[in-house]
Amino acid sequence: MDKIVFATGNPHKVEEAAALLQGAFQIISLEDLGCTEEIPEDQPTLEGNALQKARYLYHHYNLDCFAEDTGLEVEALGGAPGVFSARYAGPGRDAEDNMALLLERMQGHSDRRARFRTVIALILNGQEYLFEGIASGSIALEKSGTMGFGYDPIFVPDGHERPFAEMSAEEKNAISHRGQAVAQLKAFLLKKAEK
Repeated sequence: MDKIVFATGNPHKVEEAAALLQGAFQIISLEDLGCTEEIPEDQPTLEGNALQKARYLYHHYNLDCFAEDTGLEVEALGGAPGVFSARYAGPGRDAEDNMALLLERMQGHSDRRARFRTVIALILNGQEYLFEGIASGSIALEKSGTMGFGYDPIFVPDGHERPFAEMSAEEKNAISHRGQAVAQLKAFLLKKAEK
């Protein structure tokens, strides 16, 4: 089975990607590699951050890898928190604080439209590729559910009554932004493997 490194320190994202790639590829985490340094992500866009992380790993370890960056973009907040989603309420990257701040800033807004956007940067044999997934939805009035991570308790995808945090991993992965981007990545890698 082909191995590929996922340049993330987030174990939830590693689990999701491994489930989505469903045994087609073995995901190697940064922990598996023994990579403990903080990988830089200080670009102004999701694409920039994903590429920066993948390039860092490729140049330091010389291994095929992919990295992703995900942002929650809220219409009423001009696209915020966007690229700052993970550290919206501060550098501690605390999901509860991030959600509390977002709900506070959404008070009085009737337009609750939002979208999750994931960009994956893949470096394969030194070549760079980008894949994007988008899940449109809205911001709930309050938190609900215990599944998932990040903003999942307050994001209700279009066509559904429940937030991501009330869905099973299978339900969420079938419609999520990351699920879409990883599906594109998987199709691309499988096509490459056939050649």
